[in-house]
Amino acid sequence: MLNDAINFHQIQRVLVTKLRHHGDVLLTSPVFSVLKKHYPHLKLDALVYHETGEMLTLHPAIDDVFTIDRAWKKGGLFKQVKSELALLKKLQAQNYDLLIHLTEHWRGLYLKRLLKLPFAVTQIYARRPGRYWRKTFTHHYPAPLNARHTVEKNLDALRRLGLYPQTEDCGLVLIPGAAAEKRIETLMQEYGLISKEFVQLNPASRWFYKTWDGQKTSALIDRLEESGKRVVVTAAPAEQELELVKRILSNTKSAPVNLSGLLNLKELAALIAQARCLVGVDSVPMHIAAAMSTPVVALFGPSNDILWAPWQVRHQVISSKQRPCRPCAQHGCGGGGWSDCLNDIAVDEVFAAVDHLTTGISQKLNDSQ
Repeated sequence: MLNDAINFHQIQRVLVTKLRHHGDVLLTSPVFSVLKKHYPHLKLDALVYHETGEMLTLHPAIDDVFTIDRAWKKGGLFKQVKSELALLKKLQAQNYDLLIHLTEHWRGLYLKRLLKLPFAVTQIYARRPGRYWRKTFTHHYPAPLNARHTVEKNLDALRRLGLYPQTEDCGLVLIPGAAAEKRIETLMQEYGLISKEFVQLNPASRWFYKTWDGQKTSALIDRLEESGKRVVVTAAPAEQELELVKRILSNTKSAPVNLSGLLNLKELAALIAQARCLVGVDSVPMHIAAAMSTPVVALFGPSNDILWAPWQVRHQVISSKQRPCRPCAQHGCGGGGWSDCLNDIAVDEVFAAVDHLTTGISQKLNDSQ
């Protein structure tokens, strides 16, 4: 269908780069699955930031995950250059034929040239209008004119090369691994948790303007516990998130299981896989739940749910109907870190969504799959 479509039978090694945050990296996982299903002979590698590597390690379609540690800069110029050259040497040894560059990061341009790749594809970015950028990549695809889910935008790179994914092949993939699953099995026994009989609540995001009102979160926990639903609270080990959980739990009458700060990303995935439902905001646990096929109640404020909603999983997105300004993608109203559109959401609405996804009793909400 394309005059310049790539003959993948002549391609042996592919490097996919996604230099963004945890959720962004997880949303690239279908790219590897689709490539491997259509062309099993391909050797597929990923290049991501060090802290996001666990989003892709153990993916059955990925051979190697190479990482860039942003802490290299803190060691001084000599250490940074030494580390960068060591990484470049490893990548050069792979003899890649194709680069799939899924961000506007300048590193894609350098890799295309330094690795002497015959083919490279990237999106056309408004921030990269220069001829040098356009001439470096052999294939470009346009940014969508309307909002389009991030997974679909990632898969557009394959479409531009002449590979057209089928919907059933495009699910998210995250493999916790045996060690993580064993740790969660032990914790569940310790706290008396039964698989698929607890609701997991992850109230925080690394971006606090995406975080729901703490007092409402406390009230939701009590409502869920009073209704007979066991609640497990999780959060990242970041000080800000742990302080938020501490404030939330100090205002609850009930005593949910608190595993905040105790789990790494693989263990978090293993726990989410055992939950009946995940309740949270627009953050990486929401995407992990989609990868683990766990239903999600997702609260959205300034961020765009068309771009970031839970992918291919039973879910309910809740957002304010009173604020025509959303989604604004701002760091809170007026840049103040507090998002009225998110904090308009009522406890009753979230509770009803959880009830609907966990028991099917409520008929007022519709599934959003």
